[in-house]
Amino acid sequence: MKALVITRDNELAADIASQGAARVPPLEVMGTRVSLRDALDRLVPGAPHLVIIDASDGEAAEADLLERICKHYASATVMLLTRAAQESFLIRAMRAGVREVLPLPLAHRAFHEAMDRIATTAGVNTMRDGKVLAFISCKGGSGATFISTNFGYALASLAGRKVMLVDLHGQFGDAALYVSDQKPAMTLSDVCGQINRLDGAFLESSLVHVTDGYGVLAAADDPSHGVDMKPEHMETILRVARQHYDYIVLDVGRQIDALSLRALDNADAIYPVLQLSLPDIRDGRRLIDIFRSLGYPAEHTRLIVNRYEKGGRLRLTDLQTALGAEVMHTVPNDYVAVTDSVNQGVPVLQLSRASAVARSLAELVEMVTERRVTETKGRLFDRLFGRGDSET
Repeated sequence: MKALVITRDNELAADIASQGAARVPPLEVMGTRVSLRDALDRLVPGAPHLVIIDASDGEAAEADLLERICKHYASATVMLLTRAAQESFLIRAMRAGVREVLPLPLAHRAFHEAMDRIATTAGVNTMRDGKVLAFISCKGGSGATFISTNFGYALASLAGRKVMLVDLHGQFGDAALYVSDQKPAMTLSDVCGQINRLDGAFLESSLVHVTDGYGVLAAADDPSHGVDMKPEHMETILRVARQHYDYIVLDVGRQIDALSLRALDNADAIYPVLQLSLPDIRDGRRLIDIFRSLGYPAEHTRLIVNRYEKGGRLRLTDLQTALGAEVMHTVPNDYVAVTDSVNQGVPVLQLSRASAVARSLAELVEMVTERRVTETKGRLFDRLFGRGDSET
């Protein structure tokens, strides 16, 4: 949507532009004017979808100018920002066609809620309907963090999706280190501590940005901060994230606590990650039993076998029989590529794009999105893995 902003306050104008740019799709400020008179003297070309008016000093004398603005931009929605406008001015504003009135100073959450209402009325779909995918380790060292972080990167880079990963490890969470060398400016604990100001822009600013379409919400760097995080905080974060991201990937770790349970309750799919070993199978069985006792649909639980090698004593059929669940995907034992990726903090798809594990992650992206990567990115998949033009 395009907007005309009328205000004398440069900071307010900048704030509106910043919040608008963070929306999906972004709100484009096509012009700014310092007053209603200035807006009438210098009409903007084209037709804005939204006119935002700072009526801090709204008085009856300006009501006529406001009515003229509303008549000229009859197809636009008018939003009024005010501190304590006179009642008579507000009545005339509403009669003139003003649909939204917000108090100043501007609360970001209220602004975005109003924008959502305006977009819905205008028939503009600004909200995504993101899916929550939870990766959880059946046993320590199973590789769930490597798979979840690198899968998130693959979703963003190969399928062109907007992806956020949340590190839910209660202690010593290091998911961001697997794909970035940046130090997190904020963590999950910090976001929970400011949950009342949570909106799409605030959430986006809290992430470690690996690429333009992929960010990581890091775990608390101090384990003691975990006491500040409540299950309802997680529900709020996921609700907002669904509106602004195509996929929300959860690196759950191993712990089953109130916070992780609330996250799993909201997941569209759960991917237990394990290796073909008896300890992993035993712990995997316990985890599956917990999920069933919680009433999670069996079809939402999809096993991923990491470091898989054909020809071992334990077979996939043995695993499926023992756990009573099907294996959705296997990730090959590609020690060199994985170790290099982890040690350098660079996604394996970027570092070793032709490796077996990179191919496996690309296949997982196709399975989750239910469409071939080539359908969304042209020949990118072929170029990425060095396929010749003669191959099909």
